[in-house]
Amino acid sequence: MIETQTTLLTWMTFTPLIGVAAIGLLLMARPLLGLSQRAVDHGARLLALLTTLPSLALSYVMWRDFDGAAGGVQFVHHTPWIRAFNIEYFMGVDGLSVTMVMLTALISSVAVIASMPWGIARDDSHHFSRRQVPGYMALLLLLETGMFGVFCALDFFLFYVLWELVLLPMYFLIGIWGGPRREYAAIKFFLYTLAGSVLMLLGMIALYYASEPTTLVDGTAAAHTFNMLKLAEQANRFELMAPILGLPFTKVVWVGMFIAFAIKVPMFPFHTWLPDAHVEAPTPISVLLAGVLLKMGPYGMLRVNYPILPEATLWAQWGVAIFGAINIVYAAFVCMAQKDLKKLIAYSSVSHMGFVLLGMAAFTPQGISGAVYQMWNHGIISPALFLIAGVIYDRAHHREIEGFGGLSKNLPEYTAITGLAFMASLGLPGLNGFISEALVLVGAFPVFKVITIVSASGVIITAAYYLLTMQRVFLGKLNEKYAALRDLNWRERLTLYPLVALMVVLGFYPMPILDLMNPTLHSLVLPFAQRTGLVTGP
Repeated sequence: MIETQTTLLTWMTFTPLIGVAAIGLLLMARPLLGLSQRAVDHGARLLALLTTLPSLALSYVMWRDFDGAAGGVQFVHHTPWIRAFNIEYFMGVDGLSVTMVMLTALISSVAVIASMPWGIARDDSHHFSRRQVPGYMALLLLLETGMFGVFCALDFFLFYVLWELVLLPMYFLIGIWGGPRREYAAIKFFLYTLAGSVLMLLGMIALYYASEPTTLVDGTAAAHTFNMLKLAEQANRFELMAPILGLPFTKVVWVGMFIAFAIKVPMFPFHTWLPDAHVEAPTPISVLLAGVLLKMGPYGMLRVNYPILPEATLWAQWGVAIFGAINIVYAAFVCMAQKDLKKLIAYSSVSHMGFVLLGMAAFTPQGISGAVYQMWNHGIISPALFLIAGVIYDRAHHREIEGFGGLSKNLPEYTAITGLAFMASLGLPGLNGFISEALVLVGAFPVFKVITIVSASGVIITAAYYLLTMQRVFLGKLNEKYAALRDLNWRERLTLYPLVALMVVLGFYPMPILDLMNPTLHSLVLPFAQRTGLVTGP
């Protein structure tokens, strides 16, 4: 079902670019107005906030008006773009993407606020020069536009352009404002992501030329299409295409696409760029990386691989489940060995994203709902954890877990927030992380009994490394070196408390999110469930 056209998603996506232009004008006007560098810095931050909050407000309008029960694509903006190649500007959301758009709006706002220490102009890297604040905020807004666009685009070419738009701002945000090994981390991130992008580009071109003649939105005849919805309607046609290098067409394209998206998850063995990127990135950039960018990988699989290449998806079912289990258990064990708090949180992201892969592979209603709800929950919990790591680094100028001790005595508010976020991440009942992981395990058990049991052991390991971290950092005798550390300030509360509130509220009442996504997700996996004998009937 396609609704009446609206520009809501277009405004939501591209409003941050108004902030980029405004920051550029501010820099140009500085000599004319005689502005100090401090005034320019504050102006850049304020402009970033004023062009991010409207997108958050529009996401609320979208959530309010989205009809989850109706299913289909809603809030459509669809018009021809590049006629010579049958490329359309096609924006819209369904139950799969609507929650990701909401998450992007929320976490982007948190990241901008986290970048606003009004009295100072540095971040946890000590490389945040005063003269670099406008550039930092402009790149942050550009990144925001790319993230929104990926979750809204329904034309594959537009999707690819916006996917690539995310790459450059993140590269510079890590490479310029990161820690001591920022260049290495930025280049590693760039090369991994670029390799995946090349595979995606090749797969996109193959699907385009394999598609049958169709019509554009204005009725113009077209030889081929990038329209993702029409490509999904032609899934059976792709099964009849000639082999590539002697291998089935759909399986070759599926593997290329899957690897491109798996790098973003990140899935073992393509995960090694993530810990380096997180450790070196400024705190607000780690917030965006964990909260939003990692969700682009599973989202791409569900948007492209599942509906467009269903036979190959069914063929790869067990492989996806096995890699999901490896992510969960392997990364959890690696967390046990970490001494840097931020690196521990980074590897915990690898582990928790494994539940997304496992739930996706199950092809059950509970599994797919748990997988996408895990994407949402991880997008709330992990940014809070990185903000927590940034708080202690900003005060102590290190993140060595063994270097602290007894901080609960002089940082009670910070201790309470950290404890609650840790419990949500390890899946304590009553907090949001529990529901999504439980749904994944319930949905996966009828299909992969042994794999599910192995994966469930990751919950125990997760509890172990979080509890050990709590003990070493907050309990015991207070380390006198940190007796003068101050508790949370207003900016830190403004970023952390909304995320913590969502952990609690959605832990008891997840239906506002599940009701949005379930009709779309269940219809997506129904054909797979019928093929595997998990359900019968229509």
